[in-house]
Amino acid sequence: MKRSAVRKARNLLTAGALFLLTNPLFAQRTPEPSGAAPTEIWQFRDYSSQRISSYDTSGANDDGNWKNKIKPGETRTIGNVTGPGIIKHMWFTIASNETNHLKKIVLRIYWEGNSTPSVEAPIGDFFGLGLAKYFLYESKYLSVGSQRALNCYFPMPFRRSAKITITNEGEHAIDAFYYNIDWEKHASLPQNMTYFHAQYRQAIPTDGWSADWKQNGDEKINNKQNKNGEGNYVILEARGKGFFLGVTHSIVQNQGDWWGEGDEMIFIDGDKNPAIHGTGAEDYYLGAWCYGGCGINPFGNNQPTFSYSGYGNPRNGGDNRGAEWTVYRFHSESPIVFNKSIKMTIEHGHANHRSDNYYTVAYWYQTEPHGPFPALPAVKDRIPRMVNTEGPTNGK
Repeated sequence: MKRSAVRKARNLLTAGALFLLTNPLFAQRTPEPSGAAPTEIWQFRDYSSQRISSYDTSGANDDGNWKNKIKPGETRTIGNVTGPGIIKHMWFTIASNETNHLKKIVLRIYWEGNSTPSVEAPIGDFFGLGLAKYFLYESKYLSVGSQRALNCYFPMPFRRSAKITITNEGEHAIDAFYYNIDWEKHASLPQNMTYFHAQYRQAIPTDGWSADWKQNGDEKINNKQNKNGEGNYVILEARGKGFFLGVTHSIVQNQGDWWGEGDEMIFIDGDKNPAIHGTGAEDYYLGAWCYGGCGINPFGNNQPTFSYSGYGNPRNGGDNRGAEWTVYRFHSESPIVFNKSIKMTIEHGHANHRSDNYYTVAYWYQTEPHGPFPALPAVKDRIPRMVNTEGPTNGK
């Protein structure tokens, strides 16, 4: 065989080998660890599909359990399953005409038989409805569909057991509570597994240091210094090893002008100074320029809303006293890692000069055991309301 023919044959063999190695139909893949998601939608799933549901087990059509209403003060377990498994989706809808029932029904989730919940929040706040009112939006992990359909897509792994409860802290019975909770039963889960957590906090109002101001841009406001987060609103304080994924945040403005001047400051593993320091609340939630309320083109003084996969402002109330807002942010592209502790905070106005109402739910993953949660406020203290804190009345 001539040298040119030999070279040609070798080139063909090399090209063929590269094709086989790089083509996804033929290339060998590193085996997926048990419990890991397949890398392609067409790959086989190594689990059994399971569902916890409120369907009528008698075969009739009382699917939301209308005949067995959830009474005031009652805690009902809606799911109690044995692992290893991963909850992949929860869908709820509630038949209740009680005012503010989204604040009065509490969702709790317990992992591995723990006596304290890893998820505890008013059900509306958990789904981003922290003002106790329904509105439609969609994000990567949470969405609200028409009508009153609450959806959650946070993956929630567990090794031994998962328990989900609903507590009615309202004055009237819940007529019916519908749910479909889809989960996967696995033979085992990876050793580096962490547990999903969610925690509710509020401030009514935040503790602003002055009411003697006319605009956020007043000289004494702008020149106030805050380098170490003193007086910041705390979204999350946790101990252990894990990562912070995100937050939903609802606001009632007790004062006029723009609420979003405060920087986020995130303290990791006991650092005295923030490891992450932002430039303003609207920036942290990945919008800008008052979300269209600053008189700046292209929106002028309109009040646009948006809800994207990882961030959004699905409720925009303007900037007069009484305005209502909801914003959210998920760090799925790069969750914020902590090895010992994390303290996620945000200013309420520059250097904490504003006194608005904040309602938040933090979402994170960590190893167990988790630290103690703050006590859930009493129902009457959770109901959104404007508070007279003086200060300016109108926005721009």
